Amino acid sequence: MDRHYAALFRFGLSLAGSADAASDLVQQTFFLWAEKGHQLRDPSKAKSWLFTTLYREYLSTYRRMTAHPQVELDDSTGELPAIEPAAFSSIDGASVVAGLQKLDDVFRVPLTLFYLQDLSYKEIADVLGTPIGTVMSRLSRGKEQLRALLSGSDAASGNVLPFDSKKGAA
Repeated sequence: MDRHYAALFRFGLSLAGSADAASDLVQQTFFLWAEKGHQLRDPSKAKSWLFTTLYREYLSTYRRMTAHPQVELDDSTGELPAIEPAAFSSIDGASVVAGLQKLDDVFRVPLTLFYLQDLSYKEIADVLGTPIGTVMSRLSRGKEQLRALLSGSDAASGNVLPFDSKKGAA
């Protein structure tokens, strides 16, 4: 560990650009070495194994950060939906279930399977015999309709969009 730490840290620093991120990469690399290092057949290749592992850890971390960037909540306030605090205090489980009952089966069933039965998109698609994209679309539209019902907007008066299986939502 002592022999390779400095070189690994410099390599991690050149990849990540910050000392904290480089330290995390080196720590994860040595953790993996402790966990899987015994599998290395040729001890003379330990250095290249460590550098390769650090590089792969950097790539996986970079991909994860690119796919799911960390954003300060204050910076993204404009992107958050505007929901009145009173809406949360007036909604209870019974009113949500009652709102679900007012939705068309095409939207109610996926919502129920996802939120009440904790099924994944794939599991719901298998149960309903529909593509995952259709499940995601119906969940999105169903949430919109349920939100409108619960907020007392136009849809709450019973004007929920009907579903035509040939055309989609009307």
